[in-house]
Amino acid sequence: MNDIIKSIEDAQLKAEITPFRVGDTVKVHSKVKEGNRERIQVFEGTVLKRQGGSNRETFTVRKISNGVGVEKTWPLHSPIVEKIEVVRKGKVRRAKLNYLRQRIGKAARVKERV
Repeated sequence: MNDIIKSIEDAQLKAEITPFRVGDTVKVHSKVKEGNRERIQVFEGTVLKRQGGSNRETFTVRKISNGVGVEKTWPLHSPIVEKIEVVRKGKVRRAKLNYLRQRIGKAARVKERV
């Protein structure tokens, strides 16, 4: 039974995924459907967490828009996610950056990894 499930999950995995980690600033190019038209919308922010595994893996990105924090979660292997660009690499010591939700302004920055 497990072999059947594993083969189905492996068929749904994307071949090429940009390597990124928690704390990195990324641009996520996602497909947005409006009526009968489809366009690509870019969401740029800091990766708060990656969770799950295999084809169920998801990642959450947070940005500040007009003084309000906005978070979006995408499945990593979803066809909605067109591509992921790494803008800058962040140096963090945590797997989940939930503490950034309480920070505002310069305090919400993450150090850059060289």
